[in-house]
Amino acid sequence: MRKPSASARRTRRAQPVAKSVAKAPRDRGNAVAARPAPVRQARGDRRPPSPSTDASAGASRGKYVYCIIEAPDRLRFGPIGIGADPSEVYSVHYRNLAAIVSDAPLEVLDSTRENVLAHERVNEAVMRDHTVIPMSFGTIFKTREDIVELLRSAAEAFGDVLNKMQNKLEFGLKVLWDRDQAIREVEAEDEDIRRLKKEISGQKGPTYFARMQYGRLVDTALQSWSERYVADILDLLRDVSVASRINKPIGDKMIMNAAFLISRDQEGAFDAMVKTIAAKFDKLTFKYTGPWPPYNFVNIRLKLERA
Repeated sequence: MRKPSASARRTRRAQPVAKSVAKAPRDRGNAVAARPAPVRQARGDRRPPSPSTDASAGASRGKYVYCIIEAPDRLRFGPIGIGADPSEVYSVHYRNLAAIVSDAPLEVLDSTRENVLAHERVNEAVMRDHTVIPMSFGTIFKTREDIVELLRSAAEAFGDVLNKMQNKLEFGLKVLWDRDQAIREVEAEDEDIRRLKKEISGQKGPTYFARMQYGRLVDTALQSWSERYVADILDLLRDVSVASRINKPIGDKMIMNAAFLISRDQEGAFDAMVKTIAAKFDKLTFKYTGPWPPYNFVNIRLKLERA
């Protein structure tokens, strides 16, 4: 593997790719510009912020929901939301629960790079000071009242998840290898594979069945190697993470595609351990992303009626 500083780079969340092992400067949001400081309004003032009132939005405007948090007071995060002209982002409340929203057209949003980055940019801004339950991209409600009803009807579930996710962040870790190099190493170490390859290269006539057997042996050996790598990596990260989730690898070069739930106060320890692992397994490439809202660790099923 290339040295950790190059191949195991922890990229900023401004990139939808990865966060580096050699820790990049913070400011991790997807294309996040300055950190917008939330403006708190008096608790008794329950009026929506003036830039985003229903009166200023036409009948074709709805409320785009980015995430759910616990917050008793009104919050505003500035013009950082979805839209060609970034929309004002503010909170809608039910008791101590708040949905972070902005006004948006009542239509299916395309998952363009700009829209996805805006969705993540808002979550990044909010999660600096709050534990968040991220909503799926493209979640739009007709009215403020619909959002209040969502918060009311799912208050117990939201409260339970927020309690469990308190001060926790998600990090992604993808591990890749050079498959051709791995095959060469398998051939060098496995006598049966090495012998069969030699027979195929020296055999006259059809070699179909021999090649099939060779392929099965190589695939089995590669699977065993990759499983050992993954088990070792997970074991080393166990003490600095709260939980992990293994997702399906993408392509034949990726051997691990995992998400880790980390306590905020363990972020530095997790960073350090990823660097240590990258140095230990220097034939592997590590792509390390985050912090993110706990997408892989929140599973609330909401029954929503389509308009």
